[in-house]
Amino acid sequence: MTSAGTVAAIDLGASSGRVMLGHVGHNELSIRSVARFANNPVRTIDGLHWNILDLYRGAIGGLRAAVREEPQLLSVAVDSWAVDYALLRGQRMLGNPFHYRDERTAAGVTAVHALESPAKLYSRNGLQFLPFNTLYQLAAEQLDGGLHGADSMLLIPDLITFWLSGEKVAERTNASTTGLLRAAREPGMAISAGSTNGLGQGGAGGGEWDDELIARLGLPRGLFPRLIDAGSRVGSVLPDVLAEIGAGRSIDVTAVGSHDTASAVVAVPMTGPNAAYISSGTWSLVGVELSAPVLSEASRAANFTNEGGVDGRVRYLRNVMGLWLLSESLRTWEQSGQTFDLPGLLGRAGQWAGPVTVFDVDDPRFLAPGDMPSRIRAYCREHDLPEPATPVALVRSIVESLADAYARTLDRAAELSGTRIDTVHIVGGGSQNELLCQLTANRTGLPVLAGPVEATAIGNVLVQARAQGLVTGSLESLRTLVARAFAPRRYEPQG
Repeated sequence: MTSAGTVAAIDLGASSGRVMLGHVGHNELSIRSVARFANNPVRTIDGLHWNILDLYRGAIGGLRAAVREEPQLLSVAVDSWAVDYALLRGQRMLGNPFHYRDERTAAGVTAVHALESPAKLYSRNGLQFLPFNTLYQLAAEQLDGGLHGADSMLLIPDLITFWLSGEKVAERTNASTTGLLRAAREPGMAISAGSTNGLGQGGAGGGEWDDELIARLGLPRGLFPRLIDAGSRVGSVLPDVLAEIGAGRSIDVTAVGSHDTASAVVAVPMTGPNAAYISSGTWSLVGVELSAPVLSEASRAANFTNEGGVDGRVRYLRNVMGLWLLSESLRTWEQSGQTFDLPGLLGRAGQWAGPVTVFDVDDPRFLAPGDMPSRIRAYCREHDLPEPATPVALVRSIVESLADAYARTLDRAAELSGTRIDTVHIVGGGSQNELLCQLTANRTGLPVLAGPVEATAIGNVLVQARAQGLVTGSLESLRTLVARAFAPRRYEPQG
């Protein structure tokens, strides 16, 4: 193990991006932000897209700031949301990536299920059904000729990694969200720190591209790049990029858990064996960590997913609608001329003494951007529930409904996986929402440990640090370091 050093995490979220510096050594862990930039999707005549070039510009500006602060920067790695991708021909991107909230994927779902039933798909990939999973998006592309001329497909973090390093790879944790990776049947084997061989070693995180399914769907096999594991060295930052960010020395490009939830779970300070996690942000990812996937019909019917984790672990979880409901409500109110301070609204919602309506946060109507308060009220009318009449009542209803969904999801995760849960960890932006944390403790009847907020960036940094030899050991030892550096806030059940 070498002395302490510094690495940079490019962490791209659905609403913003950031570049974080992590300083890591034996019993030493700190992070700080050097750049933050907005992630504003763009709607054009053909649909909703990510402004990926603007995100890349923000990332490069952040790396420039990182190098100014830390000229001896050792490594950089990228994580982002899952499922979305760019198509390339050679080095050229063929168009801005579609946003997963774009409506085009319905035809892809129909086409895929005509060839392979949902039950068969789940037995192959263990993946929760979401209409925007990558295989459905690619099927939609195939139907409208969008794959013509493409020779590779790179998921969002792999695309940024390619622009930094010139290497086309697919990191396994994110590849496991495509629906085109086989879920292994045997318990995962921990991958050694800094593994660079790119070979799968069991577990959902060690799967390979499902060539049979890819052929059955009529997708070109050449689109899918070689798979590598988190902790692998991808290459070095390209000379032109080094010059652009003002670096005077070589910088490694490292693969981490490039699906942001995979990185976040690395940094969940789970120091006991019976802990569950909620990565709460735009989406809420609610589940437990396992050594092998759960591929039962009951698991499929409950819409749980088996996604790859770092070191061959399995993230057994369910996507629950998240803070998107609050952010879209605020945006709608602002567009109508009403400006609210979210902390103030949450404080008043916590004191709300009126009736509280609990609704199904996962109803499909809440997926697309739009007037969220009107949609929630419409749902309530259709289901004979009291309509929240004021912004305060609506916010309390949203937060209570999220906590209720968290509790029900954790109960089901424990039942389906045969595990016991005695503690719930909430990380990400939702860990700052005191009302959400307390209501989750109340609804689950379990203590909730909140924090760290920047779990995704911390997990990114720790996997890089281990690859650099700055720290050693298992995920459990990394999590112990997190718990010491970022002591979580505890919420006990009330009422």
